[in-house]
Amino acid sequence: MRKTKTFKNTLLALGLTVSAVLPFSSAWAHGGGAAQEFDTCRIEVGGHWVHFTAYQPNLSGMEEFCGNLPSPGQSNLVIDYEGKALRQMEVEFELTKEPEGTSLVKVPMDKHSNGVITTPYNFQAPGKYLAHITLVNEGQRIDAHLPIVVGTGRDSGGVNTYLIAAVVLTALGYVLYLSNAGFKGLIDKLLGRAKEF
Repeated sequence: MRKTKTFKNTLLALGLTVSAVLPFSSAWAHGGGAAQEFDTCRIEVGGHWVHFTAYQPNLSGMEEFCGNLPSPGQSNLVIDYEGKALRQMEVEFELTKEPEGTSLVKVPMDKHSNGVITTPYNFQAPGKYLAHITLVNEGQRIDAHLPIVVGTGRDSGGVNTYLIAAVVLTALGYVLYLSNAGFKGLIDKLLGRAKEF
């Protein structure tokens, strides 16, 4: 009877952990946040949305990066339009070195009927950069910006890895608490002392 209860508690804790972590894993893989509404690669430009992606094929194959590139090197910078309205508007892309604001590469104002702007750029040094996306809509210039940091190491991981590890360790501790009377007694004793403070 005791083993069955322990097994059920273990399955429950594992199920809760997996169900808590899985929904966020695809968002974390794409730069963090909760899927689309917090996708940092997604930029609003005057009520229209574009998606920025950077590739470093010589360093990481077809792995996608957003605002953090692991190291300097040859990169392909891609702006994808979301929807067809932008295809009829003039759009410009520019990359600047920050904080100086020095222009490094510029795709001139033009209509991009395929909905994609692609430009190669070889980042020579780690540092801060800024992607500028400008569109002209009904005679009005609208600007949006995306900060880019080059030389950050791997884009994925970092805080997200620690968060996942913390969740897994907490779940394992909870399972141990439920299944081991000695450990439960120790934790209850420590919590009792903590309440006295």
